[in-house]
Amino acid sequence: MATITTNDLKNGMTLELDKELFQVVEFQHVKPGKGGAFVRTTLKNSRSGAVVERTFRAGEKVERAVIDKRGMQYLYRDGAAFVFMDSGTYDQMHVDSAALGDSVNYLIEGSEPVLLMYNDEIIGVDLPAAVELTVSETEPGVQGDRVSGARKPATLETGLVVQVPLFINPGEKVKVDTRSGDYLGKA
Repeated sequence: MATITTNDLKNGMTLELDKELFQVVEFQHVKPGKGGAFVRTTLKNSRSGAVVERTFRAGEKVERAVIDKRGMQYLYRDGAAFVFMDSGTYDQMHVDSAALGDSVNYLIEGSEPVLLMYNDEIIGVDLPAAVELTVSETEPGVQGDRVSGARKPATLETGLVVQVPLFINPGEKVKVDTRSGDYLGKA
């Protein structure tokens, strides 16, 4: 844990405030004509995902949480838990799906995400911007209908449902944006 001032804030930085972890989504230094300068921030709770706005005095001290980033290999699902293996020590770790949040929709066996850890607690997952997933279920493709922009639902191998163009068939690999969950194209 390191003490910093609000003048040192950066987007993506994790702070410990009131025994909770918050990630800085956005911040703005404000210098009004009267009164002291302040920093207006938008913070995301790393555990619950709730977004809050908070204002600090300029130069106010805050605790920066030191987040450990560990490359892990996703092995398999065990009930509600996901089993990962530390690539360096080969230790296996069972992680509850609640700690992984929406990233469970993009994890396939053998993938190597980076887990964000605070002490021994998993607080998030760093995923690539896009992942390739196989379509497990969708209506049969329609040849020739590539221009209209019509979409149909497709269930991917992780259980995620995305809207894909009509010409996509089961068994094909598609690229999906991990931030929005949108179809990006054929893989």
